[in-house]
Amino acid sequence: MALWSGRFVEGVDAFTQRFGASLPVDQRLYAQDIAGSKAHAAMLAAQGVIAAEDAEAIKAGLDGILADIEAGTFVFDINDEDIHMAIEGELTRRIGEAGARLHTGRSRNDQVATDTRLYAKQRAADLMTANVALREALIGQAEANFEVILPGYTHLQHAQPVLFSHHMLAYVAMLERDYTRLQAALDAADASPLGAAALAGTTYPLDRFATAEALGFAAPIANSLDAVSDRDFLLDLIYACSVSCLHLSRLCEELVLWSSSEFGFITLSDSYSTGSSIMPQKKNPDFAELIRGKSGRVVGDLVALMMTLKSLPLAYNKDLQEDKQGATDAADTLEDCYVCAAGMVATMTVNAEAMRAQAKKGYLAATDVADYLAKKGLPFRRAHEVVGHLVLLCDTRGCDLEDLTLADFQAESELFEADVMECLNLEAIVAARTTYGGTAHTQVRTQLEAAKNRLPH
Repeated sequence: MALWSGRFVEGVDAFTQRFGASLPVDQRLYAQDIAGSKAHAAMLAAQGVIAAEDAEAIKAGLDGILADIEAGTFVFDINDEDIHMAIEGELTRRIGEAGARLHTGRSRNDQVATDTRLYAKQRAADLMTANVALREALIGQAEANFEVILPGYTHLQHAQPVLFSHHMLAYVAMLERDYTRLQAALDAADASPLGAAALAGTTYPLDRFATAEALGFAAPIANSLDAVSDRDFLLDLIYACSVSCLHLSRLCEELVLWSSSEFGFITLSDSYSTGSSIMPQKKNPDFAELIRGKSGRVVGDLVALMMTLKSLPLAYNKDLQEDKQGATDAADTLEDCYVCAAGMVATMTVNAEAMRAQAKKGYLAATDVADYLAKKGLPFRRAHEVVGHLVLLCDTRGCDLEDLTLADFQAESELFEADVMECLNLEAIVAARTTYGGTAHTQVRTQLEAAKNRLPH
């Protein structure tokens, strides 16, 4: 019989019991639920609401239930509806009336909000740890291949040569922003709803500051209506997960391209590749593709919760039972993607010669040749046109800019001198980008050291 069944004549039928139950999803919040109940019981005793011996019995009973759940011997029953009922019902069976006093001054509304906030804080912290591990893997590849040059792209067309380490550090920068978003999600969850009761507070002399402190919250939530109805902190968490999944999707798209025969820039480890059931030669970047695919799932979790919340009146509504599945899925998915991406990046082989060979194609020196003329006084738009003519000449001859003679250059502009040939050297092109944040070795070394220093220590 449900713990709320006193007002009802008929029980819930089997289908609606299953339909309304959240236990399959929220049973993973058992540790948070038990922690909240222990803090609540201790506070009730301290305030003289329940006897000290009842609080002690509650604590001992909850410790026993926690041990049984973690040992895998606790039997969850769908008839218990949710994790709160499952634990409280079992507690009462074990310790009697003392267990029935646990819910004094508390509602499932503030109870579930407390559990969910504790869970969100923990998962945000877990994701921040996994985020750092991926940043370390990217930084490791950047350091190990610091001198490697590859073509940088716009519109997936050869644009300008850049250091491979510069490219890796761009993803580190994305992940640093993701880390900040995860920290913000953790901070958003760091307030206690416990003691708000159903929506209006309670007549019992609860010390909400004491339970907030006991549970590691920064403070209790100031408005009891907001305390039980707010799920913005879950939106923050899923949003942080969604953005980071989009960043991982971009990284994995490049790993898929780079590992193809057409590029050959990297070779993925066998541990992060699969074969074909029919084509024995295949080595597929399945795990990079899977990470890329999972981004849509996590964004879907965000949209689902936004739609659940969009028209809810204050305060608590049963719709909010749908808040946890998307949040747990988003956090679990992102954590798995972080772990997989970190392993994939750390174990991949960088094929420096293949990158260099492509960096020498596609007229990547064109901008530097135009800059050469501009620095000699020719307006840049005119310099752009001159170099465009040179590129057209290369197209006609089937060669690259470095294959042209000085006479070819001077036929387009008398400003060209012998030193123009220095503009065609990959190392010189890269080294010339010395502006803050640029791809010159000096700048990338600065970026690399800064990225390492921003890792939590």
